Amino acid sequence: MSKKRGVLLILSLLLLAILLAACQGTQESTELNLLCVPQEEWCEGMKQEFESEFGITVNFVRMSTGEALARLEAERDNPQFDIMWGGPIDTYISGAQQGLFQQYESPNADKLLNQELYRDPDNYWTGIYVGSLGFATNTDWLAAHPDVDAPTSWDDLLKPEFKGQVLVAHPSTSGTSYTAMSTILQIMGEEKGWDYLQKYAGQMLQFTKSGSAPAKFVGAGEAAVGIVFSHDIVKQIEAGLPLKLTFPEEGTGYEIGGQAIVTGAKNLDAAQKWYDWALTPAAQALGPKYKAYQAPTVGGVELSHPELLEVNLINYDFQWAGDNKKANVDRFSNEIQGADDLKQ
Repeated sequence: MSKKRGVLLILSLLLLAILLAACQGTQESTELNLLCVPQEEWCEGMKQEFESEFGITVNFVRMSTGEALARLEAERDNPQFDIMWGGPIDTYISGAQQGLFQQYESPNADKLLNQELYRDPDNYWTGIYVGSLGFATNTDWLAAHPDVDAPTSWDDLLKPEFKGQVLVAHPSTSGTSYTAMSTILQIMGEEKGWDYLQKYAGQMLQFTKSGSAPAKFVGAGEAAVGIVFSHDIVKQIEAGLPLKLTFPEEGTGYEIGGQAIVTGAKNLDAAQKWYDWALTPAAQALGPKYKAYQAPTVGGVELSHPELLEVNLINYDFQWAGDNKKANVDRFSNEIQGADDLKQ
């Protein structure tokens, strides 16, 4: 072989290698690793719907909000998930500050009904649903205690008759519980709020791991009252559990459920597809099909239970809640109640 032909052969092989690498670089992902926070049934339903529409295999793990953020933090050097979907946005604000999420400007973000509330100005997260906090009281327990009414204020939870009869998740593991804690601090102020939380913790039968779990346990008669997002209470009522839904008259907090792409996502293109899809009316209309009754964040979707937002919602400060999440949770865990022995 001549020297010239040898050089041409080498150049040809190099060009082929470059072309192969380019093709591999543009190859679309065939799977998505999803960290899912809402109830298992909704996660499973959304997985199936996405797979059917896009032909991408979805591997999901369901975790409560606090657990999910801790998992992402532990795996930050070798992320095992591509996207986190669901859970209050104060968690996403906190996670973005820790560098756990990456920016992405979805072409569907313009569909959001409230650009200020439902969209991060730096495009780290978007809102995908809205839900209000409520109280779930066991109606059989009320019948057995005719002199006691279902609570209709935060102060009602401190009544002697509810001593050892209240269930709520722990704020270190649950976004629901952290929303309740932030609501109390925002309504009452720091000093009175922390004093209230000390008494509130003293009323608990036990703290749970999952935010939606108290509705099930209260419905099963294990306690009288649970503090839960109202859509989770409605789900258990429709499942036949003996529960009454009430709201605190002085005001209740609410969540904007979020989503964000994980920093270092290995299947970035698939994560972006899910992110865009989750901001369509078709995807957000799927909730009630899987017994998830949160309100949508995009237009063109009929509310399944509009009354859940027709309550006295406080002007909840999501930025404050996100900025102070770690400090607030640490203070609660260290000064009021640790996260050991959680009911699961």
